[in-house]
Amino acid sequence: MPNLRQAMMGAAGVSTAALHSIYGCGRNDYGYTLGDGTATNRSSPVQVGGGQSDWTSLDFQGGQGSGAINSAGELWMWGENANGQLGLGDTTDRSLPTQVGSLTDWAAMSSGPRFTLAVKTDGTLWSWGMNSDGQLGLGDTTSSSSPVQVGSLTDWSSAAGGFIADSSASFAIKTDGTLWSWGDKSSGHLGLNDMTSRSSPTQVGSLTDWAWIHSAQPTCGAVKTDGTLWTWGGASTGQLGNGTDSPDISSPIQIGSLTNWSRTNGASTQLLAIKTDGTLWAWGSGGEGRLGLGDTTNRSSPTQIGSLTDWDDVNSIQAAGSAIKTDGTLWTWGANSQGECGNGGTTTTSSPAQVGSLTDWVDLTGTWQCMFGSRSV
Repeated sequence: MPNLRQAMMGAAGVSTAALHSIYGCGRNDYGYTLGDGTATNRSSPVQVGGGQSDWTSLDFQGGQGSGAINSAGELWMWGENANGQLGLGDTTDRSLPTQVGSLTDWAAMSSGPRFTLAVKTDGTLWSWGMNSDGQLGLGDTTSSSSPVQVGSLTDWSSAAGGFIADSSASFAIKTDGTLWSWGDKSSGHLGLNDMTSRSSPTQVGSLTDWAWIHSAQPTCGAVKTDGTLWTWGGASTGQLGNGTDSPDISSPIQIGSLTNWSRTNGASTQLLAIKTDGTLWAWGSGGEGRLGLGDTTNRSSPTQIGSLTDWDDVNSIQAAGSAIKTDGTLWTWGANSQGECGNGGTTTTSSPAQVGSLTDWVDLTGTWQCMFGSRSV
Protein backbone atom coordinates (compact mmCIF):
# COMPACT_ATOMS: atom_id res chain seq x y z
CA MET A 1 0.00 0.00 0.00
CA PRO A 2 1.81 3.19 -1.11
CA ASN A 3 1.42 6.01 1.40
CA LEU A 4 0.16 9.43 0.47
CA ARG A 5 3.60 10.93 0.07
CA GLN A 6 4.60 8.14 -2.29
CA ALA A 7 1.41 8.63 -4.27
CA MET A 8 2.32 12.28 -4.76
CA MET A 9 5.75 11.58 -6.19
CA GLY A 10 5.99 12.90 -9.71
CA ALA A 11 2.40 14.15 -9.66
CA ALA A 12 1.63 17.25 -11.68
CA GLY A 13 -0.99 18.30 -9.15
CA VAL A 14 -3.27 16.98 -6.48
CA SER A 15 -6.29 15.85 -8.49
CA THR A 16 -4.84 12.39 -9.19
CA ALA A 17 -4.28 11.49 -5.54
CA ALA A 18 -6.74 9.33 -3.62
CA LEU A 19 -9.09 11.03 -1.19
CA HIS A 20 -8.63 10.81 2.55
CA SER A 21 -10.09 11.92 5.86
CA ILE A 22 -7.71 13.36 8.48
CA TYR A 23 -7.55 12.42 12.15
CA GLY A 24 -5.49 13.89 14.98
CA CYS A 25 -4.71 13.18 18.61
CA GLY A 26 -2.64 14.70 21.40
CA ARG A 27 -2.35 18.23 22.73
CA ASN A 28 -5.11 20.59 21.68
CA ASP A 29 -5.34 23.10 24.52
CA TYR A 30 -2.98 25.58 22.87
CA GLY A 31 -3.98 27.14 19.58
CA TYR A 32 -6.65 24.63 18.57
CA THR A 33 -3.95 22.41 17.11
CA LEU A 34 -6.12 19.44 16.15
CA GLY A 35 -8.62 21.45 14.10
CA ASP A 36 -11.69 19.72 15.53
CA GLY A 37 -13.37 22.93 16.69
CA THR A 38 -12.36 22.47 20.34
CA ALA A 39 -9.45 23.16 22.67
CA THR A 40 -9.69 19.72 24.31
CA ASN A 41 -6.78 17.29 24.37
CA ARG A 42 -7.55 13.99 22.63
CA SER A 43 -6.07 10.63 23.58
CA SER A 44 -7.79 8.87 20.67
CA PRO A 45 -7.82 10.04 17.03
CA VAL A 46 -10.63 12.52 16.21
CA GLN A 47 -11.58 13.67 12.73
CA VAL A 48 -10.31 17.06 11.62
CA GLY A 49 -12.43 19.58 9.79
CA GLY A 50 -16.05 18.83 10.52
CA GLY A 51 -16.24 15.59 8.55
CA GLN A 52 -14.48 16.66 5.35
CA SER A 53 -13.12 13.65 3.49
CA ASP A 54 -11.70 15.04 0.26
CA TRP A 55 -8.15 15.74 1.43
CA THR A 56 -5.26 14.70 -0.77
CA SER A 57 -2.31 15.87 1.34
CA LEU A 58 -1.64 17.05 4.88
CA ASP A 59 1.26 18.43 6.85
CA PHE A 60 1.95 19.33 10.45
CA GLN A 61 5.60 19.95 11.19
CA GLY A 62 5.44 22.75 13.68
CA GLY A 63 3.68 22.99 16.99
CA GLN A 64 0.95 25.47 16.25
CA GLY A 65 -0.17 25.62 12.62
CA SER A 66 -1.46 22.75 10.49
CA GLY A 67 -2.59 22.49 6.90
CA ALA A 68 -4.01 20.27 4.20
CA ILE A 69 -4.86 20.40 0.50
CA ASN A 70 -8.11 19.02 -0.90
CA SER A 71 -9.05 17.46 -4.23
CA ALA A 72 -9.92 20.87 -5.66
CA GLY A 73 -6.37 22.13 -5.09
CA GLU A 74 -7.48 24.41 -2.26
CA LEU A 75 -5.21 25.01 0.73
CA TRP A 76 -6.77 24.98 4.21
CA MET A 77 -5.08 25.73 7.53
CA TRP A 78 -5.93 25.78 11.23
CA GLY A 79 -4.36 26.26 14.67
CA GLU A 80 -2.38 28.98 16.40
CA ASN A 81 -1.69 32.04 14.26
CA ALA A 82 0.22 34.61 16.33
CA ASN A 83 2.80 35.08 13.57
CA GLY A 84 0.47 34.85 10.59
CA GLN A 85 1.60 31.28 9.88
CA LEU A 86 -1.87 30.31 8.65
CA GLY A 87 -1.54 32.66 5.66
CA LEU A 88 -4.96 34.21 6.23
CA GLY A 89 -3.84 37.84 6.34
CA ASP A 90 -4.30 38.15 10.10
CA THR A 91 -3.10 36.74 13.41
CA THR A 92 -6.34 35.13 14.60
CA ASP A 93 -6.30 31.49 15.70
CA ARG A 94 -8.59 29.04 13.90
CA SER A 95 -10.12 25.95 15.54
CA LEU A 96 -11.33 24.52 12.22
CA PRO A 97 -9.74 24.37 8.75
CA THR A 98 -10.03 27.73 6.96
CA GLN A 99 -9.28 28.24 3.28
CA VAL A 100 -6.21 30.28 2.34
CA GLY A 101 -7.39 32.63 -0.40
CA SER A 102 -9.39 31.20 -3.27
CA LEU A 103 -6.75 29.62 -5.49
CA THR A 104 -7.06 26.02 -6.62
CA ASP A 105 -3.50 25.30 -7.77
CA TRP A 106 -1.78 24.25 -4.55
CA ALA A 107 0.18 20.99 -4.84
CA ALA A 108 1.89 20.47 -1.46
CA MET A 109 2.72 22.32 1.75
CA SER A 110 4.89 22.08 4.86
CA SER A 111 4.37 24.02 8.08
CA GLY A 112 6.99 24.88 10.67
CA PRO A 113 6.19 26.09 14.19
CA ARG A 114 5.52 29.67 13.06
CA PHE A 115 5.81 29.69 9.27
CA THR A 116 4.68 27.74 6.22
CA LEU A 117 6.03 26.76 2.81
CA ALA A 118 3.92 25.63 -0.13
CA VAL A 119 4.42 24.65 -3.76
CA LYS A 120 1.89 25.23 -6.52
CA THR A 121 1.22 22.99 -9.50
CA ASP A 122 3.26 25.36 -11.69
CA GLY A 123 6.36 24.64 -9.60
CA THR A 124 6.48 28.00 -7.84
CA LEU A 125 7.41 28.18 -4.14
CA TRP A 126 5.52 30.33 -1.62
CA SER A 127 6.05 31.16 2.06
CA TRP A 128 4.44 33.09 4.93
CA GLY A 129 4.58 33.59 8.70
CA MET A 130 7.52 34.40 10.98
CA ASN A 131 10.75 35.41 9.24
CA SER A 132 13.12 36.32 12.07
CA ASP A 133 15.91 34.12 10.67
CA GLY A 134 15.16 34.53 6.97
CA GLN A 135 13.30 31.22 6.92
CA LEU A 136 10.79 32.54 4.36
CA GLY A 137 13.56 32.76 1.77
CA LEU A 138 12.57 36.25 0.65
CA GLY A 139 15.98 37.91 1.03
CA ASP A 140 14.99 39.74 4.21
CA THR A 141 13.65 39.14 7.71
CA THR A 142 10.20 40.69 7.25
CA SER A 143 7.32 38.48 8.35
CA SER A 144 4.16 38.05 6.26
CA SER A 145 0.66 36.85 7.15
CA SER A 146 -0.20 36.11 3.50
CA PRO A 147 1.55 33.90 0.91
CA VAL A 148 4.51 35.53 -0.86
CA GLN A 149 6.31 33.95 -3.80
CA VAL A 150 9.94 32.95 -3.20
CA GLY A 151 11.81 34.20 -6.25
CA SER A 152 10.43 33.46 -9.72
CA LEU A 153 11.61 29.92 -10.42
CA THR A 154 9.17 27.20 -11.43
CA ASP A 155 11.26 24.10 -10.71
CA TRP A 156 10.50 23.45 -7.06
CA SER A 157 9.43 19.88 -6.42
CA SER A 158 6.08 18.97 -4.88
CA ALA A 159 6.99 15.28 -4.74
CA ALA A 160 7.44 13.22 -1.58
CA GLY A 161 9.97 14.72 0.79
CA GLY A 162 10.51 17.57 -1.65
CA PHE A 163 10.62 20.36 0.91
CA ILE A 164 10.36 20.94 4.64
CA ALA A 165 9.68 23.90 6.95
CA ASP A 166 11.56 23.38 10.19
CA SER A 167 11.80 25.35 13.43
CA SER A 168 13.51 28.35 11.80
CA ALA A 169 15.02 26.91 8.65
CA SER A 170 13.76 25.67 5.30
CA PHE A 171 14.88 22.97 2.88
CA ALA A 172 13.76 22.10 -0.62
CA ILE A 173 14.63 19.79 -3.47
CA LYS A 174 14.19 20.99 -7.02
CA THR A 175 12.99 18.90 -9.93
CA ASP A 176 16.63 18.62 -11.08
CA GLY A 177 17.56 16.85 -7.84
CA THR A 178 19.48 19.74 -6.29
CA LEU A 179 19.09 20.47 -2.57
CA TRP A 180 18.59 24.01 -1.20
CA SER A 181 18.44 25.50 2.30
CA TRP A 182 17.91 28.85 4.02
CA GLY A 183 17.14 30.34 7.44
CA ASP A 184 18.83 29.75 10.81
CA LYS A 185 22.36 28.33 10.80
CA SER A 186 22.41 26.77 14.31
CA SER A 187 24.59 23.65 14.65
CA GLY A 188 25.41 23.74 10.93
CA HIS A 189 21.79 22.90 10.33
CA LEU A 190 21.72 24.31 6.79
CA GLY A 191 24.39 21.88 5.56
CA LEU A 192 26.36 24.68 3.93
CA ASN A 193 29.68 23.99 5.70
CA ASP A 194 29.48 27.11 7.85
CA MET A 195 27.51 28.74 10.65
CA THR A 196 26.03 31.55 8.58
CA SER A 197 22.29 32.18 8.31
CA ARG A 198 20.75 32.68 4.85
CA SER A 199 17.64 34.66 3.91
CA SER A 200 17.48 33.30 0.36
CA PRO A 201 17.63 29.73 -0.96
CA THR A 202 21.26 28.53 -1.21
CA GLN A 203 22.31 25.29 -2.87
CA VAL A 204 23.77 22.57 -0.63
CA GLY A 205 26.81 21.35 -2.56
CA SER A 206 26.49 20.69 -6.28
CA LEU A 207 24.97 17.21 -6.45
CA THR A 208 21.77 16.49 -8.37
CA ASP A 209 20.75 13.17 -6.83
CA TRP A 210 18.79 14.16 -3.73
CA ALA A 211 15.48 12.32 -3.39
CA TRP A 212 14.19 12.92 0.16
CA ILE A 213 14.81 15.52 2.88
CA HIS A 214 13.55 15.73 6.44
CA SER A 215 14.69 18.28 8.99
CA ALA A 216 14.20 18.20 12.75
CA GLN A 217 16.27 21.04 14.11
CA PRO A 218 19.12 20.77 14.83
CA THR A 219 19.51 17.64 12.65
CA CYS A 220 18.70 16.80 9.03
CA GLY A 221 18.31 13.41 7.41
CA ALA A 222 18.24 12.86 3.66
CA VAL A 223 18.20 10.03 1.15
CA LYS A 224 19.72 10.13 -2.33
CA THR A 225 18.39 8.47 -5.45
CA ASP A 226 20.96 5.70 -5.00
CA GLY A 227 19.41 4.79 -1.62
CA THR A 228 22.26 6.12 0.52
CA LEU A 229 21.52 7.85 3.85
CA TRP A 230 22.99 11.25 4.77
CA THR A 231 22.78 13.44 7.89
CA TRP A 232 24.17 16.73 9.21
CA GLY A 233 23.65 19.29 11.98
CA GLY A 234 23.41 18.71 15.74
CA ALA A 235 24.73 15.54 17.36
CA SER A 236 24.08 15.91 21.10
CA THR A 237 22.23 12.59 21.52
CA GLY A 238 23.69 10.57 18.65
CA GLN A 239 20.95 11.63 16.24
CA LEU A 240 23.40 11.95 13.32
CA GLY A 241 23.71 8.17 13.35
CA ASN A 242 27.47 8.24 12.75
CA GLY A 243 28.41 6.42 15.96
CA THR A 244 29.08 9.49 18.07
CA ASP A 245 27.19 12.20 19.92
CA SER A 246 29.62 14.99 19.02
CA PRO A 247 30.64 17.20 17.36
CA ASP A 248 28.04 18.96 15.22
CA ILE A 249 28.59 18.58 11.46
CA SER A 250 27.79 21.37 9.01
CA SER A 251 27.93 19.38 5.74
CA PRO A 252 26.14 16.18 4.69
CA ILE A 253 27.92 12.96 5.70
CA GLN A 254 27.02 9.46 4.55
CA ILE A 255 25.84 7.03 7.23
CA GLY A 256 27.26 3.60 6.50
CA SER A 257 27.45 2.25 2.97
CA LEU A 258 24.03 0.70 2.49
CA THR A 259 21.95 1.65 -0.54
CA ASN A 260 18.49 0.50 0.54
CA TRP A 261 17.25 3.48 2.55
CA SER A 262 13.82 4.77 1.51
CA ARG A 263 13.13 7.85 3.66
CA THR A 264 13.76 9.42 7.06
CA ASN A 265 11.74 11.33 9.63
CA GLY A 266 12.73 12.84 12.93
CA ALA A 267 12.24 15.15 15.87
CA SER A 268 14.77 17.32 17.67
CA THR A 269 16.72 14.50 19.32
CA GLN A 270 15.94 11.35 17.33
CA LEU A 271 15.56 10.08 13.78
CA LEU A 272 13.54 7.23 12.32
CA ALA A 273 13.90 5.66 8.90
CA ILE A 274 12.46 2.94 6.67
CA LYS A 275 14.44 0.81 4.27
CA THR A 276 13.21 -0.49 0.93
CA ASP A 277 12.91 -3.95 2.50
CA GLY A 278 10.21 -2.66 4.87
CA THR A 279 12.36 -2.68 8.00
CA LEU A 280 12.11 0.19 10.53
CA TRP A 281 15.15 1.83 12.14
CA ALA A 282 15.80 4.41 14.87
CA TRP A 283 18.68 6.31 16.49
CA GLY A 284 19.31 9.26 18.80
CA SER A 285 17.74 9.91 22.19
CA GLY A 286 15.93 6.95 23.73
CA GLY A 287 14.30 8.94 26.50
CA GLU A 288 10.68 8.00 27.23
CA GLY A 289 10.98 5.10 24.83
CA ARG A 290 10.82 7.38 21.80
CA LEU A 291 13.01 5.08 19.67
CA GLY A 292 10.58 2.17 20.00
CA LEU A 293 13.40 -0.20 20.98
CA GLY A 294 11.90 -1.40 24.25
CA ASP A 295 14.14 0.74 26.45
CA THR A 296 15.24 4.32 27.12
CA THR A 297 18.82 3.96 25.89
CA ASN A 298 20.36 6.41 23.43
CA ARG A 299 21.66 5.00 20.13
CA SER A 300 24.28 6.72 17.98
CA SER A 301 23.91 4.36 15.02
CA PRO A 302 20.78 3.14 13.18
CA THR A 303 19.21 0.28 15.15
CA GLN A 304 16.38 -1.90 13.83
CA ILE A 305 13.02 -1.79 15.62
CA GLY A 306 12.00 -5.43 15.93
CA SER A 307 12.41 -7.74 12.96
CA LEU A 308 9.30 -7.08 10.87
CA THR A 309 9.53 -6.19 7.18
CA ASP A 310 6.08 -4.72 6.60
CA TRP A 311 6.52 -1.09 7.64
CA ASP A 312 5.26 1.44 5.09
CA ASP A 313 5.35 4.95 6.62
CA VAL A 314 6.92 6.49 9.73
CA ASN A 315 6.75 9.76 11.65
CA SER A 316 8.48 11.11 14.74
CA ILE A 317 7.10 13.81 17.02
CA GLN A 318 8.66 15.47 20.05
CA ALA A 319 9.18 12.33 22.14
CA ALA A 320 7.13 9.68 20.37
CA GLY A 321 6.94 7.78 17.12
CA SER A 322 4.24 6.38 14.87
CA ALA A 323 4.23 4.07 11.88
CA ILE A 324 1.87 2.42 9.42
CA LYS A 325 2.25 -1.12 8.17
CA THR A 326 1.50 -2.34 4.67
CA ASP A 327 -1.78 -3.80 6.00
CA GLY A 328 -2.97 -0.28 6.91
CA THR A 329 -2.68 -0.69 10.69
CA LEU A 330 -1.39 2.18 12.87
CA TRP A 331 1.27 1.73 15.55
CA THR A 332 2.68 4.21 18.09
CA TRP A 333 5.21 4.37 20.95
CA GLY A 334 7.00 6.81 23.27
CA ALA A 335 5.86 9.69 25.45
CA ASN A 336 2.10 9.97 25.79
CA SER A 337 1.37 12.60 28.45
CA GLN A 338 -1.00 14.49 26.13
CA GLY A 339 -2.52 11.42 24.48
CA GLU A 340 -0.31 11.83 21.42
CA CYS A 341 0.02 8.06 20.93
CA GLY A 342 -3.72 7.89 20.28
CA ASN A 343 -4.27 4.73 22.30
CA GLY A 344 -6.98 6.14 24.53
CA GLY A 345 -4.73 6.75 27.53
CA THR A 346 -1.62 8.61 28.64
CA THR A 347 0.68 5.70 29.46
CA THR A 348 4.13 5.69 27.92
CA THR A 349 5.26 2.64 25.96
CA SER A 350 8.75 1.93 24.62
CA SER A 351 7.78 -0.50 21.84
CA PRO A 352 5.32 -0.17 18.94
CA ALA A 353 1.72 -0.88 20.00
CA GLN A 354 -1.25 -1.03 17.64
CA VAL A 355 -3.80 1.78 17.81
CA GLY A 356 -7.28 0.31 17.45
CA SER A 357 -8.01 -2.29 14.81
CA LEU A 358 -8.56 -0.20 11.66
CA THR A 359 -6.71 -1.16 8.49
CA ASP A 360 -7.22 1.98 6.38
CA TRP A 361 -4.42 4.27 7.60
CA VAL A 362 -2.34 5.61 4.72
CA ASP A 363 -0.20 8.58 5.84
CA LEU A 364 1.33 10.16 8.94
CA THR A 365 2.63 13.54 10.01
CA GLY A 366 2.93 15.55 13.20
CA THR A 367 5.39 16.91 15.73
CA TRP A 368 5.55 18.53 19.15
CA GLN A 369 2.81 16.70 21.13
CA CYS A 370 0.35 15.96 18.33
CA MET A 371 0.00 13.21 15.78
CA PHE A 372 -2.00 13.33 12.55
CA GLY A 373 -2.89 10.52 10.23
CA SER A 374 -5.06 10.13 7.15
CA ARG A 375 -7.41 7.28 6.36
CA SER A 376 -8.61 6.19 2.94
CA VAL A 377 -12.19 7.03 1.99
